[in-house]
Amino acid sequence: MGLSIGLVGLPNVGKSTTFNALTKAQNAESQNYPFCTIEPNKAVVPVPDKRLDELAKIVNPKKIQYSTLDFVDIAGLVKGASKGEGLGNKFLSNIKETEVILHIVRCFDDDNITHVENSIDPIRDIEIIEQELLFADLDAMEKRVSMLSKKAKGNDKLAKAQLVIAEELLEFIGEGNPVSMYDKLDSEEFKAINKDLRLLSSKDIIYALNVDEDGLGEDNEYVKVVKEYASKKDCEVIKLCAKVEEDMVDFDDEEKMEMLNELGVEESGLDQIIHKGFDKLGLMSYFTAGVIEVRAWTIGKDTTAPKAAAVIHNDFEKGFIRAEVIAYEDFITYGGESGAKEAGKNRLEGKEYIVADGDVMHFRFNV
Repeated sequence: MGLSIGLVGLPNVGKSTTFNALTKAQNAESQNYPFCTIEPNKAVVPVPDKRLDELAKIVNPKKIQYSTLDFVDIAGLVKGASKGEGLGNKFLSNIKETEVILHIVRCFDDDNITHVENSIDPIRDIEIIEQELLFADLDAMEKRVSMLSKKAKGNDKLAKAQLVIAEELLEFIGEGNPVSMYDKLDSEEFKAINKDLRLLSSKDIIYALNVDEDGLGEDNEYVKVVKEYASKKDCEVIKLCAKVEEDMVDFDDEEKMEMLNELGVEESGLDQIIHKGFDKLGLMSYFTAGVIEVRAWTIGKDTTAPKAAAVIHNDFEKGFIRAEVIAYEDFITYGGESGAKEAGKNRLEGKEYIVADGDVMHFRFNV
């Protein structure tokens, strides 16, 4: 699996409803009972980007192609998941394959929608999930320490170096600390360990607070306490009403904005999820703009021009000569490529150039 975002949470908090709205397809069964989702639903979701629409107004292409994100709807976890409760081990392994966790948290009252813990307490719910991630990591590290200890006794130098970090990390997790707070995340030994184990509590978390319609305006008490909790952990928070988002699936842009305005919201929760998720994954887009298509190409931040070219085709990197670059703002300001060139805003960049978000590019190559 490539870079992906996993939707997690307790059963029945709105994960599948959110997923349905994200994918704009009602293919994730959503019902009022725990473990409605068993196998993870997977989908590729376009990243909304108004810049592409503005480019298209100038270029008038046959089609527009947006960047995309992979989302995975993972079945609801319960207390004891790390010990196999509620098929927990299977669900935890699904989380391991994702890069960022989107934690859906229920922040509304409704007697008609059951809660697996029989009451609404978002902090308790969050801690249940995060404790299970920690327990799973603890188990994984205990096994890794045991393996490294055996290798170290055989005078394996690499194992000895990793064992020091592994034992320290095991103690750190055992004290109730998530791996993301460990102070040696940049060490080569930790990177080697985590590349294999993909420790669950090392992943970035975005909290998506699922509220009712009334909660979209002024923050309710549930939202306030979660925001305070997230702030202490330096985590992103998004507020949405999953049911409203699902209801807007078939709306056009104008109808959607009209409804959001009526609810006192400037941007849909789903758009926030996609944009924040894209950023958390360390991704950005550059553009190509022609009469066939206007397209966003997804690259990592701090990517060089040849590596960016390889996203289109490997031959572009192999035979890279130069990149013709126009900043997005200049492309729009001067009415397209010709106008930007006349204004002297077209640049030729070499192999060391670090691509900027929104660059409009054309590659010169020779293979």
